[in-house]
Amino acid sequence: MTHRPQGDAPALSVRDLRKTYAGGVQALKGVSLEVAPGDFYALLGPNGAGKSTLIGIISSLVNKTSGDVSVFGVDLARDRGAAMRLIGLVPQEINFNLFEKPIDILANYAGFFGIPRKEALERAEAELRGAQLWDKAEVMSRTLSGGMKRRLMIARAMMTRPRLLILDEPTAGVDIEIRRGMWRTLREINAAGTTIILTTHYLEEAESLCRNLAIIDHGRIVERGPMRELLAKLDVEGFVLDIDGELPQRLPEVPGTAIAARDAHTLEIDMPRSMDLNRIFAALDGAGIRVRSMRTKSNRLEELFVRMTGEGAAETDSGSGEQAA
Repeated sequence: MTHRPQGDAPALSVRDLRKTYAGGVQALKGVSLEVAPGDFYALLGPNGAGKSTLIGIISSLVNKTSGDVSVFGVDLARDRGAAMRLIGLVPQEINFNLFEKPIDILANYAGFFGIPRKEALERAEAELRGAQLWDKAEVMSRTLSGGMKRRLMIARAMMTRPRLLILDEPTAGVDIEIRRGMWRTLREINAAGTTIILTTHYLEEAESLCRNLAIIDHGRIVERGPMRELLAKLDVEGFVLDIDGELPQRLPEVPGTAIAARDAHTLEIDMPRSMDLNRIFAALDGAGIRVRSMRTKSNRLEELFVRMTGEGAAETDSGSGEQAA
């Protein structure tokens, strides 16, 4: 029996999901999360934390040990076909035939889902135009740049008009200009009504794009919630200061702050958000240090990530039984 999507159901519901690999390695230890329709949701975690296993189970590439997964109210175990028709997946690795043309890659993919050839070609043209690849429709895909190949994978996933798009490290290995172009594409897809789940190691990417997030570590969700609320928990901010001339051997001390030399001409400062920055400048001025410019040391999400997972988490959990996520 085919189950229809429920209008008031979460885009994704995961309940007490567990996965134990051969040898008893537990990759997931009771993961639960819920993604609302229309959300742009970040799933973060160090290598080996369980992200790839979780994505694999949701997309039916990995068998669960126990727990429940539903997509817009369609239970994955009871009606896998109906659930999969609601999902588009963009994996980490380039996995299309490099000796096929982009137009054929998209049209043939649509054919696997029973979409008639004429309609598939029309959709392929629309998606290639949206991905700014229409002028490459008839070339061999192996000639595309890395960024173009990534955009082609997103276009392919959108061929089935998924209600839930899962992106596993979609901008890995591309430069910042291409990455920001892909951000614009993803924002447009989300604004059109598609729910997006994003895994990424570029934390500024998650902070820029996503409204909610969950952090997974050692197979468990260690933090979740609205991006703004989680970032508001941070009470420390860091700055990098470029100095005129060379720094003195002895740096000034300000209670409650950490002032350290990055090199002979650069300072790093960590301070409470409630502290008046003028106290820092007064102390530096008193030590004969003249500040030429100042910039933020790191994005706030990176601080939260390190705080939640702990330093060295990637190394201590490297044997989770899954590939690096």
